[in-house]
Amino acid sequence: MDYQKLILGMEKYGISKKDICVNSIGVKEEHIHKNVVIAPWWEPSLFPDFQTAEYISKSVSDHIKVWNICNDDCEFTYIKTGIGASVLMDIVLSLGMTSCEKIVFIGSVGALDSDICIGDIVIPEYSVCGDGASRYIDSDNLTKGDIFGKKEYPDESMFNKSKEIAENLCKEHNVKWHIAKTFSIDTIFAQFYHLDEIIEIGCNVIEMETAAAFKAAKLANIPITAVFSVSDNAVTRKSLITARTKEEKDYRRYIRRVLFPKIIKELFE
Repeated sequence: MDYQKLILGMEKYGISKKDICVNSIGVKEEHIHKNVVIAPWWEPSLFPDFQTAEYISKSVSDHIKVWNICNDDCEFTYIKTGIGASVLMDIVLSLGMTSCEKIVFIGSVGALDSDICIGDIVIPEYSVCGDGASRYIDSDNLTKGDIFGKKEYPDESMFNKSKEIAENLCKEHNVKWHIAKTFSIDTIFAQFYHLDEIIEIGCNVIEMETAAAFKAAKLANIPITAVFSVSDNAVTRKSLITARTKEEKDYRRYIRRVLFPKIIKELFE
C-alpha cells in the first residue's frame, strides 16, 4: 500500500485534504507541532512535570483529545487517541498531512514473562500483527493473503535512541527496563485463552496498537518509537482484572510520573 493511494481514495469520494486532519484529529494541521506524543488512554495531567498543557480541541469523537505541551524548551503536541488499533491508526495516518516529524507512542502493556514486573519500562523491538485494522493498509487488495502474524517495526534510529535513553535513566533511578517483542491484539476478554500460543511465538508483552501504529507511521513517512509501562502480568497471575497490589500500582504510577517526561524530552532533542 502507498500512502498517496489512501489520500486519493478519500478524494475520490469528495473528501478534501484540508478536511482530513480536522475530522480525524479535531484540529487544523497547522496546530500540530513537529514532535507528537500519542497515547491511547493517558492524559497530560498524569505528568506534573509538563509545565504547560494547552488544551486545543476535543474532536468529534469524544475519546480523541489534543494538547500542545511546553516543557522547558521542548514543545510537542500530545494526542489522546482512544484505545484500539483502528482509532490510533487513523490518527497516525492523518499526521502524515501535517508537519509532524517524529512520533513517540506511550502507554501500557501487559507482560508475558515472569521476569518483567509491574512498573518496568519496555521498548518494543517489533510488534506482531494480531489486529484487524492493519490489513487495510498492508496491500492494495484486501483478499491478497492474511497479514496476521506479520512483524511491524519502529523507526530504527528512534528505537536505538529509545534504548539508550531508557538504559541511562533506568540505571540512574534503579528501574528495570526490557526490550519488548510485542503482540498487538484486538481483545482483552478473549486474549487469555490464546496467551500460551502468543508466548510460544516469542512475544513477551501484549497490547493493542503498536503493529498498526508502526505500519501507519512508515506509510506516512514519520519516524516512530514506543515506550511503555508494564501495567499487569498474566503469567504471574497479576492481570488487569485481579491480584495487583496497591504497592505495585503506586510504584508504576511513580515510574510513569518521573521517568516518562524525561524520556519524551530526550527523544525530541
